[in-house]
Amino acid sequence: MKFNMGGGGAQLNQMMKQAKKVQEQMEKMQAELEERLIEAASGGGAVKAVVNGRQELKELEIKPEVVDPEDIDMLQDLVIAAVNEAIKQSQDMVSSEMAKITGGLNIPGL
Repeated sequence: MKFNMGGGGAQLNQMMKQAKKVQEQMEKMQAELEERLIEAASGGGAVKAVVNGRQELKELEIKPEVVDPEDIDMLQDLVIAAVNEAIKQSQDMVSSEMAKITGGLNIPGL
């Protein structure tokens, strides 16, 4: 049994090739993003957090002068602020890079 796709087969084949190309580009980009580091600080540089493009915390630096045993809450707030800002910047970078590949299409799950 043979189906006549009225020339649509060529379009489908082209779409499949394009999808494969986009997938390959995304895989390459994801590997590159794992190596890219984003740094953010809080407390005027007292706490510094470094995350990669996969939003993994890679480094955390706390200057000794900000460590006050009487004010642990402030230190915790500074750490949270630095880590959250680094993650946000990393997410923004990933979104920007993905938009370059997908042409600005918002593809769920990416």
